[in-house]
This record gives sequence, C-alpha cells and structure tokens, in this order.
Amino acid sequence: MKPAKRVEDSITEQQYLLTPGHLNHYGRLFGGQLMMWIDEVAGIVARRHANSLITTAAVDNLQFKGPAYCEQVVVLVGRITHVGRSSMEIRVDTYVEDLDGTRRVINRAYLVEVAIDREGNPIEVPGLILETEVQKAEWEGAERRKRLRIERRKECY
Repeated sequence: MKPAKRVEDSITEQQYLLTPGHLNHYGRLFGGQLMMWIDEVAGIVARRHANSLITTAAVDNLQFKGPAYCEQVVVLVGRITHVGRSSMEIRVDTYVEDLDGTRRVINRAYLVEVAIDREGNPIEVPGLILETEVQKAEWEGAERRKRLRIERRKECY
C-alpha cells in the first residue's frame, strides 16, 4: 500500500493570458478551450498524487459561472477531493484575475481520473490525508457525486 498524501501535495495552479485565438465568435473565452485546460490541470493534480500515468474517466460536473475576455488572465487551480482504489476526484476552479490580483470564479469542474500502468491497467493510488473541515466536506461531497455517477451509469445516462 502506498503512503497517504496531503491535499496540498498535489495542488496545481496554471495561468493563461487570453489572446484572440482563445476566443469564440462572441469575443469570449471558448468553452472548449477552457475544458481542455481544465482536463490538463486535473491530469497534473492526479499525476502528482498518484506518481503514475493517469487517464480521464469522467467529467462529472462543469459549471460556467461567468465569461472571460481577450487580454484577461485566467487562473485554474486544481486540488484532489477524493480517492478510491485507483480513481481520484479532482476539483478545478477557474478564475479571471484582475490587474490588482482580485480573482472572480468563472467555472468550477469536477473530474474523475484513474491511475494506470504502461499497459493502461488501473493501479492503486495513495490514500488522502484530510486536514481541514473544508477538505472533509469536499470528501463527503465527492462521496455523494460518486453515488450519483453509479446511479446514472445503471440508468445508461
């Protein structure tokens, strides 16, 4: 069994300066571009936690809360919220950062990543040490989302 890790051990933050190539025809950040960045950040968090290759198994929730425009800085922060035997749930929050450093949430996503070996077989991941009440609440929320995913899979949703 691999030794457990803390949430802070794998937190990942990535920034992007939005350019015209990131925008849709409305002049806002293209949702597909943001989804790609979210998947990358979640993958890095999972890789850091598992110390292994990973693959995305599910995008459980993706909520657009606001727009981002050209020349704004977009910041993505990913953290692990839950682990199973080989799976990990990752929360990625996306912000627009103002010139004074103030951040506004524009997206929140939860993804499920699975640790794999070189042949693509699932492998065991370290446990997760929960140190704060917020981390414990995230774990409980992840347990509820996991139950919902199982129910939706049964219903071929």
